[in-house]
This record gives sequence, structure tokens and C-alpha cells, in this order.
Amino acid sequence: MKLQSFTILAAFVPYALGYPHLANFPEYRSLVGLSPEQVRAVARTLNSMPGAQPLPPPVNDTSPKLVYDATHPYIPDFPGDIRGPCPGLNTLASHGYLPHNGVATPGQIITAVQEGFNMGYNVAAFLTYAGFVVDGNHLTNLMSIGANVTADSKLTPGLNIHGNFEGDASTTREDFYLGNNWIFNETLFDHLVDTANLIGDGYITVESAILQKAQRINNSIATNPTFWFETPRVITAYAETTFPLAFFVSNQTANSTLNLTVDDARGFFDDHKYPDGFWRRQTPYLPTDFYTFYDQAMEAIHALPGANDGAGNYVVNHEDPGTLCYAYQKQVNLTAELYPDPTPELEAAIRANLVTFYETVPPEPACEQLFPFGQ
Repeated sequence: MKLQSFTILAAFVPYALGYPHLANFPEYRSLVGLSPEQVRAVARTLNSMPGAQPLPPPVNDTSPKLVYDATHPYIPDFPGDIRGPCPGLNTLASHGYLPHNGVATPGQIITAVQEGFNMGYNVAAFLTYAGFVVDGNHLTNLMSIGANVTADSKLTPGLNIHGNFEGDASTTREDFYLGNNWIFNETLFDHLVDTANLIGDGYITVESAILQKAQRINNSIATNPTFWFETPRVITAYAETTFPLAFFVSNQTANSTLNLTVDDARGFFDDHKYPDGFWRRQTPYLPTDFYTFYDQAMEAIHALPGANDGAGNYVVNHEDPGTLCYAYQKQVNLTAELYPDPTPELEAAIRANLVTFYETVPPEPACEQLFPFGQ
């Protein structure tokens, strides 16, 4: 009873301090845009503030195994559950590898993508922290895998925040300027099916996925005046082109030689569901695999980092090398821009998370570590 009374009183703190719009602030929502006083007001309402946490250990078992099993049944989304632009994370939440509500810690995400898809530890850690440092809550160590609308019609942001990590020319999500950037888009999925029928004999292949991505990029250049395709988006866009082949094919080989059926693809993209009897890939998806498929997509499409200056006017950014090191440095600098005046507790958490983020950067080639909040 005392705990319930405290929780009720805590909810009124933002009102008492003159910030009624911050009442019922979600624990997973980032603190970007809040003044130090507002951060302190929100902090008094939070149930837990563990701050930055170390990387979880790699999973021990990386063998192929059945992952749609009795302990990970498919449970459809409940009202209020959060889903986002990544069909893989959505599926992991629907099967219980992540919390079903779509709110998780970085450590939970890193472990879940290893357990559920056999994504390699280093790839999982880098991608997770590249998103978390800009979209997560550094005090609570929580992040939403996407977005939802609350009972009072407010948007709850997470990985769907445009321009931080999520970006344009998604496989099955519309560009932010043109529509909803985290909800499944049937028309775009139909385009994926069209390329599968055109050059994949009805299957989604590496080549058909690359063709669809090229079409998406060209369409965005032609129709989206705000189209943005610089690092990190250029990297994630090319990588996600072949992620369905790497992770959505049951018992996929080490070299990702098996093709993806359209029905299985729809299950992931639209329903957030493993196919029946689904086995994760046979070997971990390592940085070498990431680079191999990234290079293949990049060489075939050859859309260099850049952005539109009005619809149809794509301007290449020749100073953007499109590397993982540059992605790390851009995300660190963006984090510093998002938090120009953090409270001491928030600054300490951000600083620690940026150190952890650097630990995920591939050691070769050498990458300069940045300390925008000091060492």
C-alpha cells in the first residue's frame, strides 16, 4: 500500500514542478529535449535508474537450433505493445526473446538477436548501441523498439525516431516525409514480391532484394524532397537489404545460400512471426558476413552517401566515407548535440554508454575514440 501511494504521489511531481506535460513519462523514452530541471522532475517519477550497464557476455551456444519452440510461442501483439521499423526485433518480442511489450535494455536486445537469429555478438552489440545512444533512456537503461500511440493519443518514440538511426528507403516501411515510417506497408512489400517474381523464380534472393532496394532508393530520390542517405543510414540500408536472407530463412547456411519464400517473408515483415518449425541460421552472422553483403549491395546499387536538395536533386556527400568507424563517430557527435546540458547523473550515464559503444567498434582499421563529455 505504501509503494502504491508513493507511485501515485510521484506521478504528480511534474505537475507540482510546473511540467504537467511530463506526467506519466515513459521510462523507456529518451530524455532528449528536456532541460536539466525537467530531467530532474522526470527522474523523481521513475521506478528505477540503474544508469549505464556493461555489455552482456556472448551466448555460449551458437549452433543451429529450433527457436520457434514450446518456450517461445507466438503471442500476437496486445493493445499498447510497441513494435517498430525492424521486423526482426518485432518478431523477437512476439516470441518472448524480448519483452512482449517492446521495451528492452541494450543487453536484452544483444542477447535476443543472438539467441533468436544467431546474429554474431560483435554485429549485435554495434548495431544495438548505435541505436541506443541516440534513442534510448540513459538513466533507466531502457529503449523502445519502435513506436505506439498512448491512450491519450501521444506518440511514444523509440527506434522509429527519424534521422537518428532509422532512415529512408526502408524495404517495407515508408519514408518519414511520405508516410508512416514504422508500420508495415503492403505496397512496398508487393514491390519486394514483384522483384522476386521477376528475377528470383518467385523466391526472394540476394539479387532480387538488391533490385528492390535500388528501386526504393530511386523512388525516394524522385519523390522525397528530404531524402537522407548519409551515414549511418547508408550502412543500415545496404545491410538490411540482405538481412532477410541471412536471418529469415530457416536453418540458413553459413554463406546464406538458401532463398526466402514470400510467405515466410510476410510472416516476419507483417505478422512479426517465425514460420512454423523455424531454426535459426547454422552459424553466427559475423562482421565478415556483414561486410560481404554490404559490399555486394553497395557495388550493385552504387548510391553513394548523400541527401536530396529537393525532390529529384540528389547531392553526394564526398566527405562521408560510409564506414562503421564514421558511423560510430557520427552517433557520438549526434549524442552530444542531443544532450547539450545534461544533469551530472545523466552525463555520467551517457559518458559510460559511449565508452561501451566504442568497445563494439571493429578493431581494424583503427578508429579514433571520441570523448565529447570528457574522459
